[in-house]
Amino acid sequence: MPTALRRWKTLLPLLAVLPGTAAAVEPLDTLSFSVGSYVNRFDTELRADGHHTGSGTTINLERDLGLNPDDLIAFARLSWRPFDRHEFGLSYYGDSVSADHRLTHDIEFEDELYQAEATAHAHFRLQSLEAYYTWWGISNDTWALGPRLGLTVYRVDLGLELTLDVNGNPVGGGSAEGRYRGDLPAPTLGAGWRWTPAKNWRISADAGMLSTTINRIDGTVSFARLGAEWHPWKHAGLTLEYNFTDVRASTEREHFTGHLDLRDSGLRLGLVLRR
Repeated sequence: MPTALRRWKTLLPLLAVLPGTAAAVEPLDTLSFSVGSYVNRFDTELRADGHHTGSGTTINLERDLGLNPDDLIAFARLSWRPFDRHEFGLSYYGDSVSADHRLTHDIEFEDELYQAEATAHAHFRLQSLEAYYTWWGISNDTWALGPRLGLTVYRVDLGLELTLDVNGNPVGGGSAEGRYRGDLPAPTLGAGWRWTPAKNWRISADAGMLSTTINRIDGTVSFARLGAEWHPWKHAGLTLEYNFTDVRASTEREHFTGHLDLRDSGLRLGLVLRR
């Protein structure tokens, strides 16, 4: 059983016996911290051209390299509203996976050629750090709405090393080895909405997109989040939400030229602490 799931099985019975009574939940919190598990699905394609633009092979990480990211990872999120209509937030999650895979077709990656029928060792790591600002232009007793500006930085690390040649013989270290490591900024402009339909329930939604060029990265980003919170305790509750992010970016930078398509979606179940 995954470690995160074991923690939830231990934590939920403890929450059930916490002292305190339900209080009317307001649309906006002054301070909120969420932590939990992310049942995710990644669909990632990457092309690393090396020194020749357009020369790399577009790689599907799951189909071509046998990389299957964990389906249950941890996440954390913090929001702070120091002034009545101004909210700031941070969120983070990360995942890593590695595999040995027999290639079904030739792959050119960072100026190295990996032939079909050879075996390569691949490792992939993804980290996501998001910062956002929301101005709650409309705010009353039961709902709030306002424009939202976000910036998510994805740190992507993909390494590929040949381990067996086409005849199944071991190869020496470094005979064919490539690596892409870089930070991908993904800004979005959209809106946030909060609604309290009942005493201890809150519905939230955020959405946005942006197509722009930043530091020789030409990208289009879209995201959406829909969640429901249940607060049976005064300062604690549970949240269930669905997240979707789609990033399509082409880069022409000194350390990396290529293209990245990243689709990240899934359900998050978490504990919310608020005031």
